[in-house]
Order: sequence, then structure tokens, then C-alpha cells
Amino acid sequence: MDSLFNPLSIAVVGASAKAGKIGNTIVRNLLDAGFQGDIYPVNPKGGKVCGIDAFKSVPDIGAGVDMAVIAVPGKLVASCLLELVGLGVGSVVVISAGFKEVGHEGWSMEQELVRIAKENNIRLLGPNCLGLINSRGGVNASFASGNPLPGNTAFFSQSGALCVAILDWAVGRGGGFSKFVSLGNKAVIDEAAILEYLGNDPETKVILGYMENVENGRAFMEQARKVSMKKPIIMLKSGTTAAGARAASSHTGAIAGADRAYDAAFRQAGVIRVSRIEDMFNLSKAFSRQSPPKGSNLAIVTNAGGPGILAADACGDSGLRMARLSLGTVGELQKILPGYASLYNPVDILGDADGERYRTVSKIVAQDPMVHALLAIISPARTLDPAEAAKAVVTTAAETGKPVFCCIMGRSNTEEARAVLDSAGIPVYDFPKPAVRAMESMHEYSLWKSGPPRLVADPERDVEAAAEVINRSARTGHAEIVEFQAKEILKAYGLATPGSRLARSGAEAVSVAADLGFPVVLKIASPNISHKSDVDGVVVGLRNPEEVRAAFWDITARAQRLRPDAYIAGCLVQQMAPPDAREIIVGFKRDEQFGPLVMFGLGGVYVEILKDISFRLAPLTPEDAAAMVREIKSYMLLKGVRGGKPVNFDAITDVLLRMSCLAMDFPDVYEAEFNPVLVGPESALVADVRMTVRVGSDPEGPAEDDKDAFFKEA
Repeated sequence: MDSLFNPLSIAVVGASAKAGKIGNTIVRNLLDAGFQGDIYPVNPKGGKVCGIDAFKSVPDIGAGVDMAVIAVPGKLVASCLLELVGLGVGSVVVISAGFKEVGHEGWSMEQELVRIAKENNIRLLGPNCLGLINSRGGVNASFASGNPLPGNTAFFSQSGALCVAILDWAVGRGGGFSKFVSLGNKAVIDEAAILEYLGNDPETKVILGYMENVENGRAFMEQARKVSMKKPIIMLKSGTTAAGARAASSHTGAIAGADRAYDAAFRQAGVIRVSRIEDMFNLSKAFSRQSPPKGSNLAIVTNAGGPGILAADACGDSGLRMARLSLGTVGELQKILPGYASLYNPVDILGDADGERYRTVSKIVAQDPMVHALLAIISPARTLDPAEAAKAVVTTAAETGKPVFCCIMGRSNTEEARAVLDSAGIPVYDFPKPAVRAMESMHEYSLWKSGPPRLVADPERDVEAAAEVINRSARTGHAEIVEFQAKEILKAYGLATPGSRLARSGAEAVSVAADLGFPVVLKIASPNISHKSDVDGVVVGLRNPEEVRAAFWDITARAQRLRPDAYIAGCLVQQMAPPDAREIIVGFKRDEQFGPLVMFGLGGVYVEILKDISFRLAPLTPEDAAAMVREIKSYMLLKGVRGGKPVNFDAITDVLLRMSCLAMDFPDVYEAEFNPVLVGPESALVADVRMTVRVGSDPEGPAEDDKDAFFKEA
């Protein structure tokens, strides 16, 4: 995409001589940015645009064009693009709106642009976008107001209005960008493409992005994972609520997608997700100016107790740890600080501290081998010149080589201090919590980069045997594959189950129960009833033949009464779970953007009421599976409390990995659920399962002559 960011010539189709018009602003921005190449304004009336002779049509340009900016009514864009093809254009920015964001007709127009661009190898940005800026290259091919300073942070956004707001904020604060890109509708150039370019851009150290949806989730994940190994990617994803998702879909003309799938994608690709624009730039400030700490130990030096306590609280709520200062460090501090000063972390150097005390103490603390990063808090005081304290912090950073952050409380009389720190590349924050959050993100990113290679698990399994069951369901017209049908799939994937058999009568149920051993469980068996609780179709703890016989007739009669449309095959008789087993749930659902989204949680109320669940996108690595288990809030219940034995975590991981393989092996399986999985200290048993296949379901059930074949193996 070099012709997009570093063109030698630019045509502006739709240029205008009238100030305030988009076509005029684009030409003016190119001139103000200091673009050194040729600019070709195109306007049917000719004349001059910003002092440059305009061409009446694209063919009149005659010479080759590296890049073109199109700002004409939407219905004229395709014809302009075809004319530019004749000039050998390499890249095109389509500012014009009125495409897929307005409906089907606009979608068709946009597809025509895609066809022309791909057939002629043109990199197309937009349509419906603000444009782009390459600050160091002197390229401002946008209609935004103002030119940002050059910087080492790149920003891309799906929203043009957000680009305008952030650009205005950056110009007002003297902030800089290496590249600034408005993606618009992403007809050709999407997030994956822009990430690939910025990942290889030597002028970019940090990548920021705002997205409302992603069309090709897998391509985005693959590219994001590659780039995040080189430099941090900080993303703000909107549409996290139902209302926001509807607004995002309306805005972009595309489905926003499940937020939990995006969350999982970001985690697995090493993308740092934020929920606010303010957080995005707080993190950018840290990543663009400091190196990540080499560990999690944070030390705090403050001249006021309250802010120091707030910083310690923020550290306690994060993945960082308050550094335990060595006895040598405490002894050094004791020599220079008043007797009533706090010598332990956070180190309170008191309200009468001056710049020299800041310099001496911060250096002693930062040099402690147990300290990986330092946060210096400067609070207003009569005896303190904030600029002198800032210079002391700069000296400490230079002499120790460790990451140093600063929090300056208050705004009055602190501008000089902030300028001192800013010029030295030390991030400055107004309050302790954002500073700690930034350091935590840097530490987590460092851990992610240094983690083991991503090796997807590939356990042994019999895919052909599972396919036979799934295809049989498709042939009989059933979208649901329920427990007694799915046992062969579980067996094919090496998943253990409690002993169980299908009983077609009360007498057969008693015989099966005797073979399995009391106590047993009875479950309704019907291809039309996927949620057994809907018909009260499960009875547990049956201890003798009389109870089994009565439960069989009770369950089947109730199911026939409540679901007269359902075909009742009988009851599944199953062994009871061990008394020390815990119920967990493992499942997946296929997300439209990212593919199979695997879910894990404790069964029962923990999933249904508390929503205590974790997610990852398949395929899973063993590290992904282990992290899913640790993430849930009820993790400690699995580890064992009040003398209880811990469950077999390796067995849980194995179930998750095999579910991941099932999801990847069979794209036609839309969702699957193992619920419950009974896990104890020794093993994990899949006690119930249901799957949904992408076939047309048959509400009448299988035809009479198909039933025996349908249930033969069960």
C-alpha cells in the first residue's frame, strides 16, 4: 500500500474552488501538509483550485497517477474509478458516502467498486471515509481540519466522525501520529490489511484502532497475532450492548457480532482492549514512551499519603504487585528521611519534600533489585516546585534505566513540570489509577509476547465415525442431535461417559438399571426434546426396580402429554455421578465473524444466574483451555474448599480441547453443549450432550419406516 501512504502524485476528483467544500479542503490539506508531489485537481468547470490549475475530466490529466481521492456523489464514483484505471492508478481513497450504509442499492454500488478495484489491483480505502494522513510524508488526503504533528503512534478507525474528534483533540494538545486512517465501509482495505501495513511501518511504534464490526474475523485474528508480536495494538470496540450493536449495524450496514467473540479474539491475538477513548490514549502514552517493565513489582514514591494509598489500592486491584523493598533500601531511606516518614512501599517522603529529596529517594527506590517499575506522585505543596520534582524524576529514569511513570495531582502551576516530563518521554497522568492501569497493560503485554508458541492441540479421534452420526441426522431431517444419539460421537472423540443404555419399556429400564448398578438416573429420550427440563424429563437417585419402573412411566407419560408432537423413544438409563463430582458445562456456538466460540463454566446456577463463564475461539491451545478454567470466579470451588478434594484439571482441559476439535472438524455443527460434565478428582464424564446441525428440522419427527434405523444404534 505504499502508493496510498507515499504517493508521488495525487488526483483529487471532485475538487472545488469554493472554500468549505470537501473537495477544496482536501486540496488545501495536501498543500498545508507540505506534499512534495504533483496534485491534479479535477473539476468539470476547470479553473483553479487553491491556486492549482484544475482538469475538467480524469482523462485530461494524461500523466500517470499514484493515488486518487474521489469526492463526488456516490452514483458517479464507479465511472470515475474506471477512468482512473486508464491512468494506472495504484490506490484510491473514496470519500463519497451513500453505499452499503444506506441499504441494498448502496450495497450493490459498493460491490461494483470492489469488482473494479480487485480486477485492476487497486488498493481502495473507503467508501464513506474521512481519508488518511501520513504526517512525516506530507500527505493529508482527508477533509479533516488541521494537521497533526509527526509521532510514533498510528490510529485507524471505522468511524470518520470519531477520527475528526480525535484529530482535533490531538492537534489541540500537540499530539502526533505516524499514520491516521479512516477505514469507512472497508470495501477493500479492512482492519487486517491496515494492520499488516502498520505492523511493517518503521515509523509506527504503537497501533490504536476503533472498530464497530469486522467482516472476516479469522483474517483479522491472524494478522493481529503477527503484528502484536512486533508492537502493541490497542483497540476500542463499540457495540458492546444490544442498543450499541443495533446502532453499529445501522451505522456500517453490517452485523456487529457477539461482543464476547471479539473479547476472545482480542485475548488470543494479543490485542489490548479498552472500553473508553481516554483509556486508549492513556495506554498509548505509556507504550509509545517507555519499555515494558521486566516484572510485576511496582514501587511508589509520593509526597502525600492519600494519593499513595490510592495508587496502592489500584495496584492491589491489578495484576501488579507492591514491591517489597530490601532491608538495604529501607536502611538507606532511613538515613535521609525524617523519622515519621513511611519507609516502606508506598514511600511517603512527606509534604515538605523538595526536588532534591525526590531525586535522592526515587533513585534509591528504583535501584532496588526487587523493583521493576516506579510511579512518582507529585502533589501540590507550598514547599515544592513541581518542575524541580519533575526534573528529579527525569534524572532517576535516566540513571536507573527502569520504566518510570509520573502522576501530577492538580493542574494549577504544573504545566512546566508536565512539559519537563513530556520532553523526557515520561508518561504523565492526572490520577494514580490510570497510571497503574497503563503499567499493568505493559506488563501483561510483555508476558503475552514472551509466552510459549501457539501450538493447537490435535488429540486422537475418529472423525469418520462421528460424521456418520451427524450425516444420519441430516438425512432424517433433524437439526438436533440429542444425548442417546450423540453417544457414538462422544466415543469417537475419546470422551468418557457414565454407563448408560436406552430402554424402550419399564421392564427394560429395570433390567438395564440392574446391569449398571443402583442408584441410576432416568432421562427422556427423544430427538424432538433437546431441553429435558422443559418436560421435567430427568429423575435422579433411583435406588430400586420399583422406583425405576414408576419413573419410566411417569417421565414418558408426562413428555407425551406436554409434547404430543415429539417422538418418544423411551428413557436413557444412566449411572449416577460419583458423590464428590462437580458439574461443569462445556459448549460452543458458531459466531458469524470468528467461527466456533468455546464456552466453559460451572453448571447450574453459576451459568444460568451468575453468568460465570469464560470464552475462547477455536482452535484452542492447551494454554487457552487452562486459562479458561482459571478465569471463572468460581475457580476456587474446583480447587476444593473446606477440605474438599480438587478436581482433575487435566481432565477438564482435555474435554475443552476435544470440544474445540469437534467444532473445527464439523462446520455444519452450529452449536454443541456438554451439560453437565461430571468432573471429580480422577476423571471427567460427559453426562449429557446436545448438538445443533445446520439442516432443516422436521417438526413431525422421522417417518414411521425411518424410526428403527434412526434409533438402531442407540
